[in-house]
Amino acid sequence: MTMTIRDRYAPSPTGLQHIGGLRTALFNYLFAQSQQGTFILRLEDTDRTRFDDAFVQNLYDTFTWLGFRWSEGPDIGGPAGPYIQSQRLGLYQEHAKALLEKGRAYYCFCSSARLDALREEQAKTHAQDTGYDRHCRELSPSQGAARVAAGEAAVIRLKIPFGETTRFTDSLLGAMEWKNEAISPDPVILKSDGFPTYHLANVVDDHLMGISHVLRAQEWLPSTPLHVILYQLFGWEHPVFCHVPMVMGQDGKKLSKRHGATSIDEFRREGYLPQALINYVALLGASYEEGKDLYTLEELCSCFSLDKLSKAPAVFDYKKLSWYNGQYIRMQSDEALASLALPYGIEAGLFGSPGTAPDASRRAAFRAAMGLIKERVSLLKEIPDKIRYLFAEPPLPPLSEFIPKKLDLPKTIDLLAIGRNLVAPLGALSDSQAEAFIKDQAAAAGVKLGDLMMPLRVALTGSRVSPPLFGTIRILGTAQCLSRIDRALALLQLR
Repeated sequence: MTMTIRDRYAPSPTGLQHIGGLRTALFNYLFAQSQQGTFILRLEDTDRTRFDDAFVQNLYDTFTWLGFRWSEGPDIGGPAGPYIQSQRLGLYQEHAKALLEKGRAYYCFCSSARLDALREEQAKTHAQDTGYDRHCRELSPSQGAARVAAGEAAVIRLKIPFGETTRFTDSLLGAMEWKNEAISPDPVILKSDGFPTYHLANVVDDHLMGISHVLRAQEWLPSTPLHVILYQLFGWEHPVFCHVPMVMGQDGKKLSKRHGATSIDEFRREGYLPQALINYVALLGASYEEGKDLYTLEELCSCFSLDKLSKAPAVFDYKKLSWYNGQYIRMQSDEALASLALPYGIEAGLFGSPGTAPDASRRAAFRAAMGLIKERVSLLKEIPDKIRYLFAEPPLPPLSEFIPKKLDLPKTIDLLAIGRNLVAPLGALSDSQAEAFIKDQAAAAGVKLGDLMMPLRVALTGSRVSPPLFGTIRILGTAQCLSRIDRALALLQLR
């Protein structure tokens, strides 16, 4: 019988979406799509001290921008809802009490002061056994219930079976086993305020939502034996576990802010495209076709499988991501790239003060400039500075910038004067025609092509290194070009 594939991304809305979370969500999405399964979003919002609605909105905004979504979730509903843990408290309480009734859990009345004192004593004596000392474990269910009925505050703790070994198979890592003595002793599963701890809520939700596969980072591996015990004590079959290696910085440590941007918002502000981010992140710890680097989301869905995951930690390389981004920028039409880059131009003050939108003529010039810089940028945010000279006359650079190697000032003035006469015809030609034309003019004047173009380029753009000259002349127009050349000639002739 074929298994129905259901997996989930279950973030805690206590922070912005980041690279690790994106990879977890993406792998789950790709696996579900590859198996004609269902990808689910569940919000694990039981940490009320750090919860913020802004983080929930950030999650929705992030995945809208990335361009892939879930089939069931808080915003769209589904047959296994509600998909927000704080709306499922009754279910957790019901299941915790079911374990109480089976003798698999017990009420604990230990105060925080007692627990603090216990931890201090264990630290002072360097005790081998640390954690909770099971002080309330032998209370009978009737004793516990009576004290709760009398108004005494209590948590519910799970009875970890003594002297046993918990075993499970991870689809990536293989056979795993933990001695129960190594598992947190009798952990709290339901807090005194009626909220579950992560472990109880996670297991109950995965079971009731019919989750078949749990794909998550290896940092959750130590929690899995406890989850397996919970499944066993409830009498349920646990899902297939697949713990993927962590995403590391190039120093071998877990990726964090010290390595650079980690939140998806930061990458978005820098000017990365969602296609590039998805393509690169999908390759962190997974392999697909030999010799192929660029994949659409649809291609990733069709070729993803668990047996293509790597056991080795994935190293996040910002330079490699920028390479991917450059590839996707070059795939954009000029119109599409202009639309993506325009907010960066407005913010950078390309059309006046920051925040000023362009008029129709400047918008047209901005669009035309995309063809000049598409091959020269890796990030959208780089675009405004690359083309700023098109929208404001650049300051004149030092005299030495105009003078080609092995030439002097008088010869440079002559070259710029020749170039001035070429501007009008160059502006009316295509790139290939313009290239042939200026080569002929250089030959006729008995000068090197590079020597002829350098002072002209510096006069028009303010730099020896700039986007293509012929396209620049067309965008600036003959009148603007002549004005800039005359300004440069006046500077050179003063020396």
